[in-house]
Amino acid sequence: MRTMRNRTTIGLVLLLCPACSLNLGKISAQTPGQISQPAAHQSERPTSRPYAGDLSIFEYPDRDKKLHVDRVMDLLGLAPGKVVADIGAGSGWFTVRAAARVAPSGAVYAEDINPQAIDYITERATREKLENVRPVLGTVDDTKLPANSIDAVLILKTYHEFAHPIPLMERLKLSLRPGAKIGIIDRNGDGTDHGIMPDVVEREMAQAGFKRVGMYDFTKTDGQDYFLIFEVK
Repeated sequence: MRTMRNRTTIGLVLLLCPACSLNLGKISAQTPGQISQPAAHQSERPTSRPYAGDLSIFEYPDRDKKLHVDRVMDLLGLAPGKVVADIGAGSGWFTVRAAARVAPSGAVYAEDINPQAIDYITERATREKLENVRPVLGTVDDTKLPANSIDAVLILKTYHEFAHPIPLMERLKLSLRPGAKIGIIDRNGDGTDHGIMPDVVEREMAQAGFKRVGMYDFTKTDGQDYFLIFEVK
């Protein structure tokens, strides 16, 4: 629900909040002048204050069923040998499920800009013996994923916290392989309430060079959540 962070207030440090059923603990650690953005790329829309509590709160038993995560992975084409990116990975809830799906030869990059989340995922991967999980500490406008390496991406309930989504997504394109899919799960909202309207997401993704190839409303079946899939234009 990725966990869930405001990329303008958290600075250099790799979907969500209790209200969105997935957010991941974040901290404010940006040094003035640390991030410089071209004015044309700065988003003026509001973003949500990230959840800053215990990451394990989102590991509730029936979450797989509520989010229909297996169907999500099917639509993104996750299969053995694929390389996946979980952007805003937080506690690694999706990371561990994707890691099982793409094993034994595939891998999952668990990206977050919160160093506490990266530590949490690193420890979790060790504890659960997930050798194909690769934690990555990103920045507010760069996921730091390797070039031409990713087959599928999921941004789970965290897009609404991206204050600079266009430059972030433009840089992400460099990490994608031909035909890669980007899935964004979020909920209807005005940006301040841990949600963002799908038309806003689609407009920003188009500006970053992506086209929508799928739109679904089965996630959580609450009439508010949506699942969008994009590919490079």
